[in-house]
Amino acid sequence: MTFIGVGYLGATYAICYAELGYEVLAVDVDPKRVEDLSAGQMPFHEPGLDELLKRNLAAGRLRFTTSYQEAADFGDVHFICVGTPQRSDGMGADLRYVESAIAPLAPHLTRKALIVGKSTVPVGTAEWVEHLVEKYADPSLGIEVAWSPEFLQEGYAADDVMRPNRIVWAAKTEWATAMLHAAHKGVFDLASTEDREVPVVATDFATAELVKVAANAFLATKISFINAMAEVCEVAGGDVTHLARALGFDPRIGNRFLQSGVGFGGGCLPKDIRAFQARAQELGAGEALRFLHEVDLINLRRRAKVVQLSAELLGRRPGPAGPDLSGARIAVLGATFKSNTDDVRDSPALAVAGMLAEAGADVHVYDPQGADNARRVHPELAYDKSLAEAVTDAELVCVLTDWAEFRNADPVTLGELVRQRKIIDGKNCLDGTAWAAAGWTYRGLGRPAVG
Repeated sequence: MTFIGVGYLGATYAICYAELGYEVLAVDVDPKRVEDLSAGQMPFHEPGLDELLKRNLAAGRLRFTTSYQEAADFGDVHFICVGTPQRSDGMGADLRYVESAIAPLAPHLTRKALIVGKSTVPVGTAEWVEHLVEKYADPSLGIEVAWSPEFLQEGYAADDVMRPNRIVWAAKTEWATAMLHAAHKGVFDLASTEDREVPVVATDFATAELVKVAANAFLATKISFINAMAEVCEVAGGDVTHLARALGFDPRIGNRFLQSGVGFGGGCLPKDIRAFQARAQELGAGEALRFLHEVDLINLRRRAKVVQLSAELLGRRPGPAGPDLSGARIAVLGATFKSNTDDVRDSPALAVAGMLAEAGADVHVYDPQGADNARRVHPELAYDKSLAEAVTDAELVCVLTDWAEFRNADPVTLGELVRQRKIIDGKNCLDGTAWAAAGWTYRGLGRPAVG
């Protein structure tokens, strides 16, 4: 099988499927990325993948290439794993990379094959891909299209590929269904050896396309809901962490994605909920997803809340253009949108760091994995190489990504390094009482002031 596109999605799937025992060829138009992966060098941080990459390269089950001719000759199943970013001229998804994967592959196909979409796309894309195949491939070959969305969580992606909590696929013929089953046999076999079952939802194209965006819209809504409750707690004097805990015991609600804080980010949720709204509007169902606009707004407001809290703690009055933080040294702990990744796409932590700098603050950022990527987005910020270096002489510390290093930091030790013991917990991941006991003024989002 082949995987077209070796960004985060494609590289993860290619490596993990080789680990499952398949012969895998991964294709990308970026020669440098192909060269690095072929040499065993991961282009991004994802726990466990480095070892799997090296092991499967050595075993000969995994290769990388820039040649679509080679891919066409090699594969019977071709997974499309390219990005679908937000369009520059609107909220919809940019599908140019999907076409740029099909157009050079299809003309080189010389036997019947299955093209399977894994990218997150607007509903209707699979049928459009069928038309692209008709346009570019030899019609006598009977090339078929199927869709099987991905459900990767950054930081847990290898397990999500090899031990998925469900597989969704859509195919139009028995042949395509059989090919999909063969392409997932390694997943089913691993589950059998571990005495697990992997549920399979076999459905139509439209539903398969909707599953991923619907899941992301639901998760985004759940996160924004608890952040809306944090806004209420801030004015009513409640504690959103206690509220979330109480809600989480209700089995109808559950406790996952009920951690209030600075909001969601990353390369999926923000752009997917916007593309979902745009596509629904095109289909005449825009009213049904109007609530997602408010979900987006709630999420963005939490970033501004951190800046507002920073001004309050530093005794800076907001002016007509916002707070003036000139000269204040602020340590921002975290640049990635979540822990256990180096992904800074639409990162709330990095966005807040930029907002603080725009307000005049001397911002020092530390992140265990994301500094290099963050520097490319915000080169004007100072990036320190350690937690201690970042907080030294700081008048305010903002914890904006919940890395274990930050959760487990000793408030007494850090208190000896800072200029002022003031901290904003933008992920509500710290023990506020313990920090207050060490002499810190602690502020969590949606929580009563301590210290």
